[in-house]
Amino acid sequence: MFVLPPPPRYPTGPGYNGLPAGTPMPMIETNNILSNPSGPEYQFLVGEGLYVLKEDLHLATPPPHPSETPLINPNPLATTPQPAAAGTRLTLLNLDVRPLSPAVYRTTSRSDGAQGSIQEHQDEGKSSTDVRESSSDAGRISSIEGPLLKANTNTPAFGECNTLLAPVAQKDANKRRKPRNNMTKSNSSFISRVINHETLAKRLQERARDGLFAFANVNRAFQWLDLSSPLKAEYLTKILFTKAHCLCHDVNKVTKSSTHIDVVMGFSTGEIIWWEPITQRYTRLNKNGIINGTPVSQIEWIPGSENLFLAAHMDGTLVVYDKEKEDNIFVPEDEGNPRASGDTAGTGRVNYTSQIHVHKSVHSKNQKMNPVAVWKLSNHRINAFAFSPDSRHLAVVSEDGTLRIMDYLKEELLDLHYAYYGGLTCVCWSPDGKYVVTGGQDDLICIWCPSESPRGALVARCQGHHSWVTSVAFDPWRCDERNYRFGSVGEDRRICLWDFSVGMLHRPRAASVRQRGSISSRPGAVAPPLLHRAETSGTAGTSGSGRLRSDSNLSAAAGEKEKVLPHPVEPRATTATLPPVLSKTVDDDVLCWLGFTPDAILTSCKTGHIRTWTRPSELAQQLEEKKDL
Repeated sequence: MFVLPPPPRYPTGPGYNGLPAGTPMPMIETNNILSNPSGPEYQFLVGEGLYVLKEDLHLATPPPHPSETPLINPNPLATTPQPAAAGTRLTLLNLDVRPLSPAVYRTTSRSDGAQGSIQEHQDEGKSSTDVRESSSDAGRISSIEGPLLKANTNTPAFGECNTLLAPVAQKDANKRRKPRNNMTKSNSSFISRVINHETLAKRLQERARDGLFAFANVNRAFQWLDLSSPLKAEYLTKILFTKAHCLCHDVNKVTKSSTHIDVVMGFSTGEIIWWEPITQRYTRLNKNGIINGTPVSQIEWIPGSENLFLAAHMDGTLVVYDKEKEDNIFVPEDEGNPRASGDTAGTGRVNYTSQIHVHKSVHSKNQKMNPVAVWKLSNHRINAFAFSPDSRHLAVVSEDGTLRIMDYLKEELLDLHYAYYGGLTCVCWSPDGKYVVTGGQDDLICIWCPSESPRGALVARCQGHHSWVTSVAFDPWRCDERNYRFGSVGEDRRICLWDFSVGMLHRPRAASVRQRGSISSRPGAVAPPLLHRAETSGTAGTSGSGRLRSDSNLSAAAGEKEKVLPHPVEPRATTATLPPVLSKTVDDDVLCWLGFTPDAILTSCKTGHIRTWTRPSELAQQLEEKKDL
């Protein structure tokens, strides 16, 4: 068994972390712990069967770095300031498929006749099998990314019209560009320590190709794990950072291969690292916050792009970076541009409820250095965003309690909704792109339908959590063209599972007509008792549920572009309420992430516990057979 050498102790110091002078510093944690708890408290029953906790992997969480000297505050009620932290977040990766060309990630969005609006998904009415088999490339998509993802080539790539963003042609198409610096030999003050497994090369060579990698960030540590190995507690690489906490990360699905993986990480200092784990090389972007000095709350590769990724900063700004470009001091390019500035009235104030503030457009001719594009959405922090499956739209949730739907290819705001109260914390799209699900500080989960005419509609609220919702995700192996399953976790340490169907949420406008479908026939599904109150007859100038909207006919007659108007908050009395099919406390600490695989549900908490809940054996076998089709 591989055992690390005894870890060094931090030197003693007066007053470190509130400890008395001369107190020995705690040891740096280096080893993960894998356990297999058992008992009725480690299982939960849903309609399709019993989910059982298979294993609990506790990631070693390092203490604060000695240089993080606490600030002395004379206020007895003040808490010690700490770097922003997001708990444990994971990215799962399967290398058993060939990397996809950028075109495979572009899907058709029928918006030709309705500019600035989201239309119904083109595959409505088809079975999920038809959707999967409609493209030969779609069959090569990793099973971790879900069986309902539809691939096509009609949607343009982000920045495709700007020739300055075209990737540089490589002599060897299979040889990817690497970051500049060697992480294991780095003397950067940003990186505290890098620990590689002593047989890293051998393990990578001998591992099963269909096994899962996992990348995990927890506080100021980042780990690369092999979940297919019987020694999964032994990380392949562990990186400790000096003061910065790694808040988020993402893996590029376009460039992944057995010899190359592109990972980007966002930090509490606003800095970003592009890391290639196989060669252990890295490049540091937004160094010292030269572009944006606020923490990065979420970071994701732009679908279909080899170089570009999107980072959400906590000052309400979205920034597009190129991994291979140098950084430069950012100066906004929007002076004197009313469309970009958002100040159409000449008041000097930006109205973030009607459009976005484009500080730098992707169409800019100044693309020699980062950033590629900068969009200011709000004066409040952005908590999360999600790309739609059609690779055209972006859903963004903020601390100001708003859900924004953007056409990020055109840099336009399409719609804006408000939470019941408090901020919105997490967001995801359904696998077919028809629905958006958000969780918030009001302990509620909301289901939105962006394609609802004339504007996206709130179709249901889900009530089952007792505290803030921290993560939502669809289970693509329990979704088809009419029925959906998604899960959520929250600060109440609960996992909730929810079922709904198209028949539930898309009812006739007349209130007297009974709902057309039910999900109650599915295993474990519960028909919500309050759905009959969800929608009433529409009236002039309002949508079916009473929302105010702009008169598009008047706007068109005046020859003016219709402005995006924020929707007022929907009263609970007129909104459907959806109960969970499962609500259970599954951890001792605050939960912060949720993920689905064909054979399990994974949860993680803020203290580093990653728990794997295996699906019922018969169901897991059926899903495995469906994956192989």
